[in-house]
Amino acid sequence: MPSYAPADLLPYDPFDGMRFGPETCFLSGQPTGPDDTVPVFADWLQARYHLAERPIQLLDQRTVLIQDLRLPASPAARQRIAELERRVEAASLEGPAALRALGDDALFLWMGKMFYGIFITELLNEFEPLIKPKYPLAENAALVRRFQAFFQLLQGLRVPTEYADFVPGSIFVLEADPTEDVTPFEYDDDLNTLVFSIKLDKAVLVACLVDIGLVGQAMRKVYADAQRPLHPVQIAEFKARVYYAAHLLHVVPDLYPRHPRPSDTQLVFDALIDDVTGAIFNPWENSAYTQALAEMWQRWNITLADVVAKPAEPMTLLYDEAGEPRELKHWPATV
Repeated sequence: MPSYAPADLLPYDPFDGMRFGPETCFLSGQPTGPDDTVPVFADWLQARYHLAERPIQLLDQRTVLIQDLRLPASPAARQRIAELERRVEAASLEGPAALRALGDDALFLWMGKMFYGIFITELLNEFEPLIKPKYPLAENAALVRRFQAFFQLLQGLRVPTEYADFVPGSIFVLEADPTEDVTPFEYDDDLNTLVFSIKLDKAVLVACLVDIGLVGQAMRKVYADAQRPLHPVQIAEFKARVYYAAHLLHVVPDLYPRHPRPSDTQLVFDALIDDVTGAIFNPWENSAYTQALAEMWQRWNITLADVVAKPAEPMTLLYDEAGEPRELKHWPATV
């Protein structure tokens, strides 16, 4: 195990001077050369799911190939990232249970690296956009603050990190029914709420990346009820609930790194919510939630009118009329 000097166990802050260029390690700030990079989507993901030449459309309407999404990284950072990728790759071959067994901290870092790579690509493009986005990320002060907090937690990719009495994010691992869901790979994100989701065969991972577990606490019962093979339309509903809950979360935790002592071997963070007297979440509004749900359900031709047929009780396929977890083998159910 490598040893770390106290200076190594201090967080790196690229926001001081906006040091996000290709010549600086994204985790440590050390100088990097043109070959000192890591792929945003790991090589094993690109090989297994044939992603290298898959295009991604960015907010400024330009497209980039997945194989061209890369991050500058020092040799030490590349080594730690490679070790994490090996663990996730091995677990992914075994399925959802093995991925859960990796622990939320490891999955947070693995998914966080991909989210960071996409987010920073969008952010840097805004300096010379092909077409100026309608809502530029850099002009959203609250979003930049969330991203700064998230980046501190991402330091676990660089050095061993402990989160004192909190978890860095809410991580959900679902199992897709393989007889109903044959799509091997998908990913989606919401840059404004720092939510990222990825599908690896029958495992679907969803993460809220800067909520210190608050969405996970709010979703505790629904997540427990979802621990079974789910039809993809049910997974879409679960994701709609997570994405909407992340949208309602209106606090950003203040993160405090402890000053390292000579004997310390890891970076330790404490978290504090500044205003403990206020509500953690904004009020739930069925009208907004049903819009999010209808968007998730578009591929099954479920319309907003279907979702709001009973305005006080939005349509659900995770639960039956008695409020019990619903077994759904086909959709539409009559097929």
